[in-house]
Amino acid sequence: MSDIEADGLLSSETPRMDQSGAADDAVPIYAQYGLSLLLVAAATVLAFAVQSLIAAPNLTLIFVLPVVIAATSFGWGPALAAVVGGVLSFDFFFTEPKFSFTIASPTDIWAAALLFVIAAIVSAVAGHARRQALEARIAAQQAAALQSLAHVVINGRPPREVVQAAAIALGQIFRAPAAVVVIGSGRAQVAAKTGDAIIAAADEEAARGAAATKTPTRAGVYPFDASRFDFWPIPAESGASYLLGVDFGGARNGRPRSPDRFIEVVGACLAAADARNGAP
Repeated sequence: MSDIEADGLLSSETPRMDQSGAADDAVPIYAQYGLSLLLVAAATVLAFAVQSLIAAPNLTLIFVLPVVIAATSFGWGPALAAVVGGVLSFDFFFTEPKFSFTIASPTDIWAAALLFVIAAIVSAVAGHARRQALEARIAAQQAAALQSLAHVVINGRPPREVVQAAAIALGQIFRAPAAVVVIGSGRAQVAAKTGDAIIAAADEEAARGAAATKTPTRAGVYPFDASRFDFWPIPAESGASYLLGVDFGGARNGRPRSPDRFIEVVGACLAAADARNGAP
């Protein structure tokens, strides 16, 4: 039987940080593509409504609208679906011979080609702007998580609250299951974790290995290839060793390129709290 015991208690006074990541409110991928095609369908209906007032080549501008909306709302993939759907819809309904994907008029061929080029460019630009906005939002949430953790440490909260705040901060920063394991006096204990983090026997072994070698371990890599958590050892003045664990397999965007910089900050906060108050 494992000697790791789940604690995970959170004082009523511990700040409860929002763990919703930037992608929490995201629409499922299949729904993104479906909504993009619905936007194309709406543009087609609008084009039918105004076709008596606007020449067929000019109707192509209507089909740029769903591309812009899809790109800014969902990203490049659904926007590209809107591009293809818009070109096919324009070709099928508004070029001669109608209700066919054959285009007889050179003018209509040029209009369809121009629609594809313009819509593709617009989708790329709008998609890039959306990615930058999402990255800025994620960076702001990560900064807020670190700020909340630092606030708990600076205010001299009890060690258990600091450890719990550290686990919540890790979960928010990486948008993944996270845990803080404390090893001291020959015992290992899950001092804090996010709600969906599960420390199995293989993870326990990896945590002990990281503590023994004082080097990080990575999930799925020998000799801890059965572990789901990456662990980073954080030495403390009290003699206890903190292990910061993150399950990147459960992260929304997978394993980031440079997680160490955030781990170092969270570890420094834990070490500072430990130096002041000791281990939980």
